[in-house]
Amino acid sequence: MNESEIFKASLSKSMALCSKREYCPEDIRVRLREWGQNEQGIRKIIEILISEKFIDEIRYSRAFARDKFNYNKWGKLKISAALRMKKIPSGIISDALESIDNELYLNTLKNLILSHRKTVKAKNQYDLKGKLMRYALSKGFENGLVYDILNMEE
Repeated sequence: MNESEIFKASLSKSMALCSKREYCPEDIRVRLREWGQNEQGIRKIIEILISEKFIDEIRYSRAFARDKFNYNKWGKLKISAALRMKKIPSGIISDALESIDNELYLNTLKNLILSHRKTVKAKNQYDLKGKLMRYALSKGFENGLVYDILNMEE
């Protein structure tokens, strides 16, 4: 296979991938490297995918944030870190995080803490709060919000 055939095959494969679900440029870049595409070809293919609206970082970021929050119950910090790892610009990340409803966000955090509280074994109230705090922080929720919710329930 010569370079132009590899380029055409990689382009059509990536178009087929992007038509099935959302991908960010970094995801496609990784795939193209796996398929043996050179750096110049990768840049060209990503430019084509963006211009043809197969890839849209804003659309991807919003879908990613919404899905990780709704299905995985991730907090904004964890979502933000995952998007940064995918090399999404910070302006787009903050826009995606703002699309999450604040009231729903707080209710989800409260429900997570309440449901986890039923399974936690603790020696005393201090130990229980520490375990619940670590759990909520591991899910990516903000320290201040978790602290406020834990102190409301006393």
